[in-house]
Amino acid sequence: MTIQQAMLLAAGLGTRMRPITNTIPKPLVKIAGVTMADRALDLLEAAGVTRVVVNVHYLAEQMEAHLAKRGHPDILISDERAELLDSGGGLKKGFRQLSPGPVLIMNSDLFWVGEKPGAPTNLTRLAEAFDPARMDMILLCVPLEKTTGHNGKKDFSLDADGRLMRYREGMENPVVYAGAIAMTTDLLDDAPEGPFSLNRTFDAAIEKGRLFGLMLEGHWLTAGTPEAIGEAEAVIEQLERERGS
Repeated sequence: MTIQQAMLLAAGLGTRMRPITNTIPKPLVKIAGVTMADRALDLLEAAGVTRVVVNVHYLAEQMEAHLAKRGHPDILISDERAELLDSGGGLKKGFRQLSPGPVLIMNSDLFWVGEKPGAPTNLTRLAEAFDPARMDMILLCVPLEKTTGHNGKKDFSLDADGRLMRYREGMENPVVYAGAIAMTTDLLDDAPEGPFSLNRTFDAAIEKGRLFGLMLEGHWLTAGTPEAIGEAEAVIEQLERERGS
């Protein structure tokens, strides 16, 4: 299916990125000259998304001013200044500004490079693979060896049918959650108001056999610390050299 609406999770405090985030919110940290928020929004726009809700909390005025400069996609703000709602609570509140139905989710502190020119993008593939009849959610996943800036944690095991289970030592086909999801807005209708982690929604879907994964094409980057910025920029520079050769 085609999914034209999305939510970008951008309300975190970015404490591990200090001292850089003493003065700017983490999504506005630049990697190779482009903010992480814009990199995520560019990926959503390339997949055909036309409307994105972005939640804000820390240094929210800077986020709003920066996002107002973008012409596309259409951006709506979910204001969490009064209370930081965590991943699940933030989605539940933000969904009220979107139409009921399928939605893409992205974290604002990660992105990927190296998609094949002319081929469907990772987010396009994620949207096309989402089947609400069989799935509560489908997560974009990546093998650990295709990550930069990650802490080394393996999140899930992906089985031959595409279902995900929480990874335990010794399980086959371990993968890292790549911070992008396709789901429907009504999945959180019965969730509690206030802060809660999306991990509880993952676990509920696993219990029902309805959490699926799709492997990312390319290389995945996240920047959680000042040191990770240089690591990510080195990967981007190397990719550009390979494309130019």
